[in-house]
Amino acid sequence: MMPFMTLLAILPVLIPLSSAAVATLLIRSPRLQAAWAFGAMVAAFASSAGLLWMVWTSGQPLVYQMGLWPAPFGISIVADLLSAFMAAMVQCVFVFGFLYALGAKDKAVHHPTFYPLFLFLVAGLSGGMLTGDIFNLFVMVELVVLSGSILTAISDDRYGPEAAYKYFLISTIASFCLLFAIGSLYISYGTLNMADLAARIAADQDQPLLPLAIVLLAVTFMVKSAVVPFHFWQPDFHTASPTAVSAMLSSVVVKLGVYGFLRMTTLLVPHAEWLRGALVALGIAGIVFGGLGAAGTHNLKRMFAYSTLAQIGFIHVGVGWGTPFSLAAAILFTFNHALIKSAMLMLSGYLASRAPIKTAAFSVLRGTGKYAPLAGVIFFFGGMALAGIPPTNGFISKLMLFRSGVQAASDSGFAETVAYWLPLLLLGVSSALTLIYVFRAFIRVWWEPFKPDQPDAKVKPHGDSPLAPGLLVAVCLALGIWAQPLIQLAQDTSAWLQQPRAYVQAVLKQNAGVIR
Repeated sequence: MMPFMTLLAILPVLIPLSSAAVATLLIRSPRLQAAWAFGAMVAAFASSAGLLWMVWTSGQPLVYQMGLWPAPFGISIVADLLSAFMAAMVQCVFVFGFLYALGAKDKAVHHPTFYPLFLFLVAGLSGGMLTGDIFNLFVMVELVVLSGSILTAISDDRYGPEAAYKYFLISTIASFCLLFAIGSLYISYGTLNMADLAARIAADQDQPLLPLAIVLLAVTFMVKSAVVPFHFWQPDFHTASPTAVSAMLSSVVVKLGVYGFLRMTTLLVPHAEWLRGALVALGIAGIVFGGLGAAGTHNLKRMFAYSTLAQIGFIHVGVGWGTPFSLAAAILFTFNHALIKSAMLMLSGYLASRAPIKTAAFSVLRGTGKYAPLAGVIFFFGGMALAGIPPTNGFISKLMLFRSGVQAASDSGFAETVAYWLPLLLLGVSSALTLIYVFRAFIRVWWEPFKPDQPDAKVKPHGDSPLAPGLLVAVCLALGIWAQPLIQLAQDTSAWLQQPRAYVQAVLKQNAGVIR
Protein backbone atom coordinates (compact mmCIF):
# COMPACT_ATOMS: atom_id res chain seq x y z
CA MET A 1 0.00 0.00 0.00
CA MET A 2 1.31 3.43 -0.95
CA PRO A 3 2.66 5.57 1.93
CA PHE A 4 0.39 8.52 1.19
CA MET A 5 -2.66 6.28 1.58
CA THR A 6 -1.95 6.03 5.30
CA LEU A 7 -2.79 9.74 5.56
CA LEU A 8 -6.45 8.75 5.17
CA ALA A 9 -6.31 7.36 8.71
CA ILE A 10 -5.81 10.81 10.23
CA LEU A 11 -8.21 12.82 8.06
CA PRO A 12 -11.31 12.13 10.25
CA VAL A 13 -9.43 13.84 13.11
CA LEU A 14 -7.49 16.44 11.15
CA ILE A 15 -10.47 17.87 9.24
CA PRO A 16 -12.69 18.79 12.25
CA LEU A 17 -9.69 19.85 14.36
CA SER A 18 -8.29 22.28 11.79
CA SER A 19 -11.79 23.42 10.79
CA ALA A 20 -12.52 24.30 14.42
CA ALA A 21 -9.55 26.65 14.41
CA VAL A 22 -10.78 28.30 11.21
CA ALA A 23 -14.33 28.54 12.59
CA THR A 24 -12.96 30.43 15.58
CA LEU A 25 -11.69 33.10 13.19
CA LEU A 26 -15.17 33.47 11.67
CA ILE A 27 -16.97 34.59 14.83
CA ARG A 28 -17.87 37.96 13.28
CA SER A 29 -19.85 36.22 10.53
CA PRO A 30 -22.22 33.73 12.22
CA ARG A 31 -23.78 32.45 9.01
CA LEU A 32 -20.44 31.88 7.34
CA GLN A 33 -19.17 30.18 10.50
CA ALA A 34 -22.18 27.85 10.60
CA ALA A 35 -21.88 27.03 6.89
CA TRP A 36 -18.15 26.38 7.23
CA ALA A 37 -18.67 24.11 10.24
CA PHE A 38 -21.39 22.08 8.53
CA GLY A 39 -19.32 21.73 5.36
CA ALA A 40 -16.33 20.61 7.41
CA MET A 41 -18.47 18.05 9.21
CA VAL A 42 -19.76 16.62 5.93
CA ALA A 43 -16.18 16.43 4.61
CA ALA A 44 -15.01 14.70 7.78
CA PHE A 45 -17.80 12.14 7.54
CA ALA A 46 -16.97 11.51 3.89
CA SER A 47 -13.36 10.85 4.86
CA SER A 48 -14.33 8.48 7.69
CA ALA A 49 -16.83 6.62 5.48
CA GLY A 50 -14.17 6.27 2.77
CA LEU A 51 -11.69 5.09 5.37
CA LEU A 52 -14.12 2.46 6.65
CA TRP A 53 -14.83 1.24 3.14
CA MET A 54 -11.13 0.97 2.31
CA VAL A 55 -10.30 -0.94 5.50
CA TRP A 56 -13.33 -3.22 5.13
CA THR A 57 -12.75 -4.13 1.48
CA SER A 58 -8.98 -4.50 1.75
CA GLY A 59 -9.04 -6.47 4.98
CA GLN A 60 -5.98 -4.53 6.18
CA PRO A 61 -5.85 -1.66 8.68
CA LEU A 62 -4.34 1.69 7.79
CA VAL A 63 -1.68 2.88 10.22
CA TYR A 64 -0.24 6.39 10.23
CA GLN A 65 2.81 7.15 12.37
CA MET A 66 2.80 10.74 13.61
CA GLY A 67 6.02 12.58 12.74
CA LEU A 68 7.14 9.45 10.83
CA TRP A 69 8.35 7.96 14.12
CA PRO A 70 8.05 4.16 13.88
CA ALA A 71 5.97 2.26 16.42
CA PRO A 72 6.18 1.89 19.35
CA PHE A 73 8.20 5.10 19.80
CA GLY A 74 5.80 7.57 18.19
CA ILE A 75 2.05 8.10 18.27
CA SER A 76 0.22 5.66 16.01
CA ILE A 77 -3.12 6.40 14.38
CA VAL A 78 -4.68 3.01 13.71
CA ALA A 79 -7.72 2.60 11.48
CA ASP A 80 -8.61 -1.05 11.90
CA LEU A 81 -12.13 -2.27 11.30
CA LEU A 82 -13.35 -1.42 14.83
CA SER A 83 -11.88 2.08 15.08
CA ALA A 84 -12.88 2.98 11.50
CA PHE A 85 -16.41 1.71 12.18
CA MET A 86 -16.73 3.70 15.40
CA ALA A 87 -15.30 6.88 13.87
CA ALA A 88 -17.71 6.65 10.93
CA MET A 89 -20.61 6.12 13.34
CA VAL A 90 -19.63 9.17 15.40
CA GLN A 91 -19.29 11.44 12.39
CA CYS A 92 -22.47 10.17 10.73
CA VAL A 93 -24.50 11.14 13.80
CA PHE A 94 -22.67 14.46 14.12
CA VAL A 95 -23.69 15.41 10.56
CA PHE A 96 -27.30 15.21 11.73
CA GLY A 97 -26.37 17.04 14.93
CA PHE A 98 -24.98 19.94 12.93
CA LEU A 99 -28.06 19.85 10.68
CA TYR A 100 -30.29 20.13 13.74
CA ALA A 101 -28.19 22.98 15.17
CA LEU A 102 -28.57 24.93 11.90
CA GLY A 103 -32.35 24.86 12.33
CA ALA A 104 -32.45 25.33 16.12
CA LYS A 105 -33.79 28.40 17.91
CA ASP A 106 -31.55 28.03 20.98
CA LYS A 107 -29.52 31.09 21.90
CA ALA A 108 -26.61 28.77 22.68
CA VAL A 109 -26.43 27.68 19.03
CA HIS A 110 -25.73 31.30 18.05
CA HIS A 111 -22.97 31.69 20.61
CA PRO A 112 -19.71 32.50 18.76
CA THR A 113 -17.93 29.50 20.29
CA PHE A 114 -20.67 26.93 19.68
CA TYR A 115 -19.58 25.59 16.29
CA PRO A 116 -15.84 25.59 17.04
CA LEU A 117 -16.51 23.65 20.26
CA PHE A 118 -18.83 21.27 18.42
CA LEU A 119 -16.05 20.55 15.95
CA PHE A 120 -13.56 20.06 18.78
CA LEU A 121 -16.00 17.60 20.36
CA VAL A 122 -16.21 15.44 17.24
CA ALA A 123 -12.43 15.69 16.73
CA GLY A 124 -11.82 14.42 20.28
CA LEU A 125 -14.25 11.54 19.87
CA SER A 126 -12.86 10.52 16.48
CA GLY A 127 -9.29 10.80 17.76
CA GLY A 128 -10.13 8.68 20.79
CA MET A 129 -11.45 5.93 18.51
CA LEU A 130 -8.53 6.05 16.06
CA THR A 131 -5.53 6.51 18.31
CA GLY A 132 -3.22 3.58 18.88
CA ASP A 133 -1.49 5.23 21.86
CA ILE A 134 -3.08 5.09 25.29
CA PHE A 135 -1.73 8.47 26.42
CA ASN A 136 -3.05 10.07 23.26
CA LEU A 137 -6.40 8.53 24.24
CA PHE A 138 -6.16 10.51 27.49
CA VAL A 139 -5.56 13.71 25.51
CA MET A 140 -8.57 13.07 23.28
CA VAL A 141 -10.77 12.27 26.28
CA GLU A 142 -9.81 15.60 27.83
CA LEU A 143 -10.73 17.39 24.60
CA VAL A 144 -14.15 15.75 24.74
CA VAL A 145 -14.62 16.70 28.40
CA LEU A 146 -13.63 20.34 27.97
CA SER A 147 -15.69 20.94 24.83
CA GLY A 148 -18.72 19.05 26.19
CA SER A 149 -18.61 20.92 29.51
CA ILE A 150 -18.44 24.35 27.88
CA LEU A 151 -21.20 23.51 25.40
CA THR A 152 -23.44 22.54 28.32
CA ALA A 153 -22.48 25.59 30.39
CA ILE A 154 -23.64 27.98 27.61
CA SER A 155 -27.02 26.23 27.40
CA ASP A 156 -30.25 28.23 27.53
CA ASP A 157 -31.28 26.04 30.46
CA ARG A 158 -30.55 27.76 33.77
CA TYR A 159 -29.27 24.47 35.16
CA GLY A 160 -26.68 24.20 32.38
CA PRO A 161 -23.72 25.55 34.42
CA GLU A 162 -24.56 23.22 37.32
CA ALA A 163 -24.80 20.18 35.02
CA ALA A 164 -21.54 21.18 33.32
CA TYR A 165 -19.80 21.46 36.68
CA LYS A 166 -21.02 17.99 37.71
CA TYR A 167 -19.84 16.48 34.45
CA PHE A 168 -16.47 18.21 34.64
CA LEU A 169 -15.94 17.13 38.24
CA ILE A 170 -16.84 13.49 37.62
CA SER A 171 -14.83 13.46 34.40
CA THR A 172 -11.83 14.85 36.29
CA ILE A 173 -12.01 11.86 38.63
CA ALA A 174 -12.19 9.54 35.62
CA SER A 175 -9.24 11.36 34.05
CA PHE A 176 -7.16 10.82 37.21
CA CYS A 177 -8.03 7.12 37.06
CA LEU A 178 -7.00 6.95 33.41
CA LEU A 179 -3.78 8.85 34.07
CA PHE A 180 -2.84 6.59 37.00
CA ALA A 181 -3.64 3.54 34.88
CA ILE A 182 -1.37 4.86 32.14
CA GLY A 183 1.41 5.43 34.68
CA SER A 184 1.01 1.95 36.13
CA LEU A 185 1.18 0.37 32.68
CA TYR A 186 4.22 2.42 31.68
CA ILE A 187 6.08 1.54 34.88
CA SER A 188 5.26 -2.13 34.34
CA TYR A 189 5.89 -2.48 30.61
CA GLY A 190 7.74 0.63 29.43
CA THR A 191 5.41 1.43 26.54
CA LEU A 192 2.14 3.25 25.83
CA ASN A 193 1.55 1.99 22.31
CA MET A 194 -1.53 -0.25 22.61
CA ALA A 195 -0.26 -2.89 20.19
CA ASP A 196 3.12 -3.09 21.90
CA LEU A 197 1.41 -3.02 25.30
CA ALA A 198 -0.89 -5.89 24.32
CA ALA A 199 2.09 -7.99 23.22
CA ARG A 200 4.01 -7.31 26.43
CA ILE A 201 1.01 -8.00 28.69
CA ALA A 202 0.41 -11.30 26.89
CA ALA A 203 4.05 -12.24 27.48
CA ASP A 204 4.09 -11.22 31.16
CA GLN A 205 0.84 -11.07 33.12
CA ASP A 206 2.48 -11.15 36.56
CA GLN A 207 3.38 -7.49 36.90
CA PRO A 208 2.11 -6.32 40.34
CA LEU A 209 0.60 -3.07 39.00
CA LEU A 210 -1.35 -4.73 36.18
CA PRO A 211 -4.50 -5.55 38.24
CA LEU A 212 -4.58 -1.95 39.51
CA ALA A 213 -4.26 -0.64 35.96
CA ILE A 214 -7.11 -2.87 34.77
CA VAL A 215 -9.39 -1.67 37.58
CA LEU A 216 -8.56 2.00 36.92
CA LEU A 217 -9.16 1.61 33.18
CA ALA A 218 -12.46 -0.13 33.89
CA VAL A 219 -13.58 2.70 36.20
CA THR A 220 -12.63 5.26 33.56
CA PHE A 221 -14.66 3.58 30.83
CA MET A 222 -17.57 2.95 33.19
CA VAL A 223 -17.78 6.67 33.94
CA LYS A 224 -17.50 7.53 30.24
CA SER A 225 -20.25 5.11 29.24
CA ALA A 226 -22.45 5.96 32.27
CA VAL A 227 -22.48 2.43 33.70
CA VAL A 228 -24.48 2.05 36.92
CA PRO A 229 -23.33 3.01 39.58
CA PHE A 230 -21.12 5.55 37.74
CA HIS A 231 -24.11 7.08 35.96
CA PHE A 232 -25.08 9.92 38.33
CA TRP A 233 -23.73 12.71 36.10
CA GLN A 234 -25.65 11.57 33.04
CA PRO A 235 -29.37 12.50 33.46
CA ASP A 236 -28.70 16.10 34.58
CA PHE A 237 -25.98 16.63 31.98
CA HIS A 238 -28.05 15.44 29.04
CA THR A 239 -31.24 17.15 30.19
CA ALA A 240 -29.65 20.59 30.61
CA SER A 241 -27.49 20.60 27.47
CA PRO A 242 -28.59 22.31 24.24
CA THR A 243 -30.59 19.77 22.25
CA ALA A 244 -28.04 19.41 19.47
CA VAL A 245 -25.38 18.72 22.10
CA SER A 246 -27.43 16.39 24.32
CA ALA A 247 -28.34 14.32 21.26
CA MET A 248 -24.63 13.77 20.65
CA LEU A 249 -23.74 13.22 24.30
CA SER A 250 -26.36 10.56 24.85
CA SER A 251 -25.86 8.76 21.54
CA VAL A 252 -22.14 8.78 20.68
CA VAL A 253 -20.10 10.38 23.50
CA VAL A 254 -21.01 7.51 25.84
CA LYS A 255 -19.78 5.10 23.15
CA LEU A 256 -16.20 6.14 23.93
CA GLY A 257 -16.49 3.97 27.04
CA VAL A 258 -17.97 1.12 25.01
CA TYR A 259 -15.03 1.36 22.60
CA GLY A 260 -12.64 1.26 25.56
CA PHE A 261 -14.18 -1.95 26.88
CA LEU A 262 -14.06 -3.56 23.44
CA ARG A 263 -10.34 -2.80 23.26
CA MET A 264 -9.71 -3.98 26.81
CA THR A 265 -11.53 -7.30 26.52
CA THR A 266 -10.21 -8.25 23.08
CA LEU A 267 -6.75 -6.65 22.85
CA LEU A 268 -5.19 -5.42 26.08
CA VAL A 269 -6.43 -7.87 28.72
CA PRO A 270 -8.48 -10.62 27.03
CA HIS A 271 -7.50 -12.92 29.94
CA ALA A 272 -9.44 -10.80 32.51
CA GLU A 273 -12.54 -13.00 32.76
CA TRP A 274 -13.69 -11.20 35.91
CA LEU A 275 -14.00 -8.02 33.86
CA ARG A 276 -16.39 -9.72 31.44
CA GLY A 277 -18.47 -10.96 34.35
CA ALA A 278 -18.56 -7.49 35.85
CA LEU A 279 -19.73 -6.02 32.53
CA VAL A 280 -22.61 -8.50 32.37
CA ALA A 281 -23.65 -7.82 35.98
CA LEU A 282 -23.38 -4.04 35.71
CA GLY A 283 -25.02 -4.11 32.29
CA ILE A 284 -28.06 -5.87 33.74
CA ALA A 285 -28.13 -3.41 36.65
CA GLY A 286 -28.09 -0.55 34.16
CA ILE A 287 -30.89 -2.12 32.12
CA VAL A 288 -33.14 -2.46 35.16
CA PHE A 289 -32.24 0.86 36.78
CA GLY A 290 -32.35 2.82 33.52
CA GLY A 291 -35.71 1.37 32.57
CA LEU A 292 -37.26 2.11 35.97
CA GLY A 293 -35.72 5.60 36.00
CA ALA A 294 -37.12 6.35 32.54
CA ALA A 295 -40.55 5.09 33.57
CA GLY A 296 -40.58 7.25 36.69
CA THR A 297 -39.36 10.59 35.35
CA HIS A 298 -41.54 13.55 34.38
CA ASN A 299 -39.37 15.07 31.63
CA LEU A 300 -39.12 13.78 28.07
CA LYS A 301 -35.40 14.53 27.62
CA ARG A 302 -34.65 13.10 31.05
CA MET A 303 -36.62 9.98 30.15
CA PHE A 304 -34.39 9.39 27.14
CA ALA A 305 -31.30 10.12 29.24
CA TYR A 306 -32.27 7.34 31.65
CA SER A 307 -33.12 5.16 28.68
CA THR A 308 -29.49 5.49 27.57
CA LEU A 309 -28.41 3.76 30.80
CA ALA A 310 -30.57 0.80 29.83
CA GLN A 311 -29.49 0.70 26.19
CA ILE A 312 -25.80 0.91 27.12
CA GLY A 313 -26.50 -1.95 29.51
CA PHE A 314 -27.61 -4.12 26.59
CA ILE A 315 -24.33 -3.35 24.81
CA HIS A 316 -22.21 -4.16 27.85
CA VAL A 317 -23.95 -7.50 28.29
CA GLY A 318 -22.99 -8.39 24.72
CA VAL A 319 -19.39 -7.29 25.31
CA GLY A 320 -19.30 -9.22 28.59
CA TRP A 321 -20.53 -12.46 27.02
CA GLY A 322 -17.54 -12.15 24.71
CA THR A 323 -18.55 -14.65 22.02
CA PRO A 324 -18.00 -13.71 18.36
CA PHE A 325 -21.77 -13.50 17.85
CA SER A 326 -22.42 -11.42 20.99
CA LEU A 327 -19.60 -9.00 20.11
CA ALA A 328 -21.12 -8.56 16.65
CA ALA A 329 -24.51 -7.94 18.31
CA ALA A 330 -22.95 -5.36 20.67
CA ILE A 331 -21.27 -3.55 17.77
CA LEU A 332 -24.51 -3.52 15.77
CA PHE A 333 -26.43 -2.33 18.83
CA THR A 334 -23.89 0.46 19.34
CA PHE A 335 -24.45 1.85 15.85
CA ASN A 336 -28.23 1.51 15.81
CA HIS A 337 -28.64 3.03 19.27
CA ALA A 338 -26.61 6.07 18.19
CA LEU A 339 -29.08 6.77 15.38
CA ILE A 340 -32.21 6.09 17.42
CA LYS A 341 -31.28 8.00 20.55
CA SER A 342 -30.02 11.09 18.73
CA ALA A 343 -33.28 11.19 16.74
CA MET A 344 -35.49 10.92 19.84
CA LEU A 345 -33.58 13.59 21.77
CA MET A 346 -33.73 15.94 18.79
CA LEU A 347 -37.46 15.34 18.58
CA SER A 348 -37.77 16.13 22.29
CA GLY A 349 -35.96 19.40 21.66
CA TYR A 350 -38.29 20.19 18.77
CA LEU A 351 -41.35 19.66 20.98
CA ALA A 352 -39.83 21.75 23.78
CA SER A 353 -39.12 24.58 21.33
CA ARG A 354 -42.82 24.76 20.42
CA ALA A 355 -44.17 24.43 23.95
CA PRO A 356 -45.66 27.53 25.67
CA ILE A 357 -42.64 27.46 28.00
CA LYS A 358 -39.45 26.02 26.55
CA THR A 359 -39.15 22.81 28.54
CA ALA A 360 -39.46 19.08 27.94
CA ALA A 361 -41.50 18.52 31.13
CA PHE A 362 -44.57 16.37 30.54
CA SER A 363 -46.70 18.85 32.50
CA VAL A 364 -46.02 21.43 29.78
CA LEU A 365 -45.84 19.12 26.74
CA ARG A 366 -49.10 17.33 27.52
CA GLY A 367 -51.39 17.66 24.50
CA THR A 368 -49.03 19.90 22.51
CA GLY A 369 -48.43 17.10 20.02
CA LYS A 370 -51.87 17.75 18.51
CA TYR A 371 -50.30 20.79 16.86
CA ALA A 372 -47.38 18.74 15.48
CA PRO A 373 -48.86 15.65 13.79
CA LEU A 374 -45.78 14.99 11.63
CA ALA A 375 -43.63 14.92 14.74
CA GLY A 376 -46.06 12.34 16.13
CA VAL A 377 -45.42 10.03 13.18
CA ILE A 378 -41.65 10.44 13.62
CA PHE A 379 -41.90 9.82 17.38
CA PHE A 380 -44.05 6.73 16.85
CA PHE A 381 -41.57 5.01 14.55
CA GLY A 382 -38.61 6.22 16.63
CA GLY A 383 -40.27 4.78 19.73
CA MET A 384 -40.73 1.48 17.91
CA ALA A 385 -37.02 1.46 17.11
CA LEU A 386 -36.04 2.20 20.71
CA ALA A 387 -38.32 -0.54 22.03
CA GLY A 388 -37.07 -3.02 19.41
CA ILE A 389 -40.26 -3.46 17.36
CA PRO A 390 -40.01 -4.58 13.70
CA PRO A 391 -39.40 -3.37 11.03
CA THR A 392 -36.85 -1.03 12.66
CA ASN A 393 -33.12 -1.32 13.24
CA GLY A 394 -33.74 -1.51 16.98
CA PHE A 395 -35.49 -4.85 16.44
CA ILE A 396 -32.50 -6.18 14.51
CA SER A 397 -30.15 -5.13 17.34
CA LYS A 398 -32.13 -6.80 20.12
CA LEU A 399 -32.91 -9.89 18.07
CA MET A 400 -29.22 -10.41 17.33
CA LEU A 401 -28.28 -9.90 20.99
CA PHE A 402 -30.93 -12.36 22.17
CA ARG A 403 -29.84 -14.93 19.58
CA SER A 404 -26.22 -14.57 20.68
CA GLY A 405 -27.24 -15.26 24.29
CA VAL A 406 -29.36 -18.29 23.34
CA GLN A 407 -26.54 -19.65 21.18
CA ALA A 408 -23.98 -19.20 23.96
CA ALA A 409 -26.32 -20.86 26.47
CA SER A 410 -26.89 -23.87 24.21
CA ASP A 411 -23.12 -24.36 23.86
CA SER A 412 -22.45 -24.19 27.62
CA GLY A 413 -22.76 -26.45 30.62
CA PHE A 414 -25.66 -26.32 33.11
CA ALA A 415 -24.12 -23.75 35.47
CA GLU A 416 -23.08 -21.48 32.63
CA THR A 417 -26.48 -21.91 30.96
CA VAL A 418 -28.18 -20.42 34.02
CA ALA A 419 -25.76 -17.50 33.84
CA TYR A 420 -26.99 -16.81 30.30
CA TRP A 421 -30.73 -17.41 30.71
CA LEU A 422 -31.14 -15.14 33.72
CA PRO A 423 -29.76 -12.10 31.83
CA LEU A 424 -31.90 -13.05 28.82
CA LEU A 425 -35.00 -13.05 31.01
CA LEU A 426 -34.15 -9.63 32.41
CA LEU A 427 -33.40 -8.32 28.91
CA GLY A 428 -36.86 -9.40 27.80
CA VAL A 429 -38.57 -7.73 30.77
CA SER A 430 -36.61 -4.53 30.19
CA SER A 431 -37.59 -4.46 26.52
CA ALA A 432 -41.24 -4.60 27.56
CA LEU A 433 -40.60 -1.76 30.02
CA THR A 434 -39.08 0.34 27.22
CA LEU A 435 -42.24 -0.15 25.19
CA ILE A 436 -44.34 0.98 28.16
CA TYR A 437 -42.55 4.25 28.96
CA VAL A 438 -42.00 5.29 25.34
CA PHE A 439 -45.62 4.90 24.33
CA ARG A 440 -46.87 6.31 27.61
CA ALA A 441 -44.94 9.45 26.64
CA PHE A 442 -46.52 9.29 23.17
CA ILE A 443 -49.99 9.17 24.71
CA ARG A 444 -49.25 12.09 27.06
CA VAL A 445 -47.98 14.37 24.31
CA TRP A 446 -50.28 13.46 21.40
CA TRP A 447 -53.46 11.95 22.83
CA GLU A 448 -54.18 13.80 26.06
CA PRO A 449 -55.95 17.18 25.87
CA PHE A 450 -53.92 20.38 25.85
CA LYS A 451 -54.56 22.08 29.21
CA PRO A 452 -51.97 24.79 29.90
CA ASP A 453 -51.44 26.12 33.42
CA GLN A 454 -52.04 29.68 32.19
CA PRO A 455 -55.20 30.49 30.19
CA ASP A 456 -53.36 32.56 27.58
CA ALA A 457 -50.60 29.99 26.96
CA LYS A 458 -50.41 28.75 23.38
CA VAL A 459 -48.31 26.35 21.38
CA LYS A 460 -45.76 28.26 19.29
CA PRO A 461 -46.41 28.04 15.54
CA HIS A 462 -42.73 27.44 14.80
CA GLY A 463 -39.76 25.91 16.59
CA ASP A 464 -36.64 23.94 15.83
CA SER A 465 -36.51 22.16 12.50
CA PRO A 466 -37.74 18.52 12.60
CA LEU A 467 -35.69 17.67 9.48
CA ALA A 468 -32.73 16.01 11.25
CA PRO A 469 -34.78 13.67 13.50
CA GLY A 470 -37.08 12.85 10.59
CA LEU A 471 -34.16 11.81 8.41
CA LEU A 472 -32.61 9.79 11.24
CA VAL A 473 -35.83 7.85 11.87
CA ALA A 474 -36.08 7.20 8.11
CA VAL A 475 -32.56 5.74 8.25
CA CYS A 476 -33.60 3.59 11.24
CA LEU A 477 -36.49 2.18 9.20
CA ALA A 478 -34.26 1.60 6.18
CA LEU A 479 -31.67 -0.26 8.28
CA GLY A 480 -34.45 -2.38 9.77
CA ILE A 481 -35.75 -3.39 6.35
CA TRP A 482 -32.32 -3.76 4.69
CA ALA A 483 -30.08 -4.78 7.57
CA GLN A 484 -27.78 -7.32 5.95
CA PRO A 485 -24.86 -5.00 4.99
CA LEU A 486 -24.64 -3.55 8.50
CA ILE A 487 -24.94 -7.00 10.07
CA GLN A 488 -22.14 -8.27 7.84
CA LEU A 489 -19.96 -5.31 8.79
CA ALA A 490 -20.60 -5.98 12.49
CA GLN A 491 -19.76 -9.66 12.07
CA ASP A 492 -16.57 -8.87 10.16
CA THR A 493 -15.58 -6.40 12.88
CA SER A 494 -16.19 -9.05 15.53
CA ALA A 495 -14.09 -11.54 13.56
CA TRP A 496 -11.27 -8.97 13.41
CA LEU A 497 -11.45 -8.50 17.18
CA GLN A 498 -10.85 -12.22 17.63
CA GLN A 499 -7.39 -11.72 16.07
CA PRO A 500 -5.47 -9.47 18.49
CA ARG A 501 -2.17 -10.71 17.05
CA ALA A 502 -3.15 -9.30 13.65
CA TYR A 503 -3.67 -5.87 15.21
CA VAL A 504 -0.30 -6.03 16.95
CA GLN A 505 1.50 -7.08 13.79
CA ALA A 506 -0.21 -4.43 11.68
CA VAL A 507 1.01 -1.65 14.00
CA LEU A 508 4.44 -2.87 14.98
CA LYS A 509 5.46 -3.75 11.43
CA GLN A 510 5.14 -0.09 10.45
CA ASN A 511 8.23 1.86 9.54
CA ALA A 512 7.87 5.58 8.98
CA GLY A 513 4.17 5.23 8.25
CA VAL A 514 4.56 2.67 5.43
CA ILE A 515 2.52 -0.52 5.55
CA ARG A 516 4.65 -3.45 4.48
